[in-house]
Amino acid sequence: MDIAERMKQISPSMTLAIDAKAKKLKDEGQDILNFGVGEPDFNTPAVICEAAKKAIDEGHHKYTPAAGTLELRKAIGQYLDREYKVHYEPGDIVVSGGGKHSLYNTFLALVNPGDEVLIPSPYWVSYPEQVKFAGGAPVYVECSEADEFKLTPAAVKAKITPKTKVLILNSPSNPTGAVVNRKAMEGIAELALKHHFWVVSDEIYAKMVYGEEHVCFPSLSKEVAAQTILINGMSKAYAMTGWRIGYAAGPSKVMKVIADFQSHSTSNPTAISQKASVAGLAMPDSEVQKMVEVFRKRRDIIVDGLNSIPGVRCLKPAGAFYVFPNVKGLLKPGRSTSMELSEYLLEKAKVAVTPGIAFGAEGYMRFSYAVGEKTIQEALRRIKEVV
Repeated sequence: MDIAERMKQISPSMTLAIDAKAKKLKDEGQDILNFGVGEPDFNTPAVICEAAKKAIDEGHHKYTPAAGTLELRKAIGQYLDREYKVHYEPGDIVVSGGGKHSLYNTFLALVNPGDEVLIPSPYWVSYPEQVKFAGGAPVYVECSEADEFKLTPAAVKAKITPKTKVLILNSPSNPTGAVVNRKAMEGIAELALKHHFWVVSDEIYAKMVYGEEHVCFPSLSKEVAAQTILINGMSKAYAMTGWRIGYAAGPSKVMKVIADFQSHSTSNPTAISQKASVAGLAMPDSEVQKMVEVFRKRRDIIVDGLNSIPGVRCLKPAGAFYVFPNVKGLLKPGRSTSMELSEYLLEKAKVAVTPGIAFGAEGYMRFSYAVGEKTIQEALRRIKEVV
């Protein structure tokens, strides 16, 4: 008996594989410094935890509507209106089990077999896999180091064909931390309107920018919003990765089919997490900014440290909590690829990082600086010693 062909085309997540290997070694007693996983190291804010406890005590233990509670969808709409001046009714929003789930639902709703989906590269590891599972054809749009890994209208235009159905926009970017500016966003929007393709704007790192403007893509115009599915969630800005709340916002005709599909797959996201998320969205922005300022300091430390290592070149990212250094100068026989180099660093320096090939970029590595300053400094010392 064989498994379904559709499952055979899916590759396992390299980022989670590296994280699992690092945790296994740590469980065995080795002193592993883990820079592999994209997860804030802060505790979830107390006000959110208290709201969850209250929800448990008040008996919010049952199913909710598949698309999420009306209370939470209203809170999300109010948040988006307040932050980005973009308006969504509750029927324009579907809450799911994390941003990854929201993305998967969206691709299933938009992509037919053979449709081309433009994916900026370097890319988050799950984009191509989800597109392929939906029957789409990933088409990679190169974002070069010379352009600070930023997506440009010219690069998008060069990849558009009659089969183009969707463009994925991820700003700030995982893995590079690149932030696309307003002028480039407007140029991309013009292309979407002219060539009639959807834009899936993954803005999960929207609150994590360092002196740059975050441009919410559907806020550019009503016409742009009508061709955009906005993806966001609670995981990153609110340190709620394990609570699993993400959401999609867009035209009601798309949200309806997503809600219908979700009702037959996972049903509603966790009721307790939904109550907690309402409290999170009502929190003062100053609470989130405290965390962002800590990340800014860590970013500066790791960028300066990596650039002090011969053979390494590292741009200073404008958002998210990743750096994506060029490590081609460290490649040599025995560690001639980013995967081999990451294995070498894990074995020799006890430092876990993710190889660039996982993101479609050989010769680079991703470091998550969602770790303490002392851990960053010790990892830099170890890497410099072994290379």
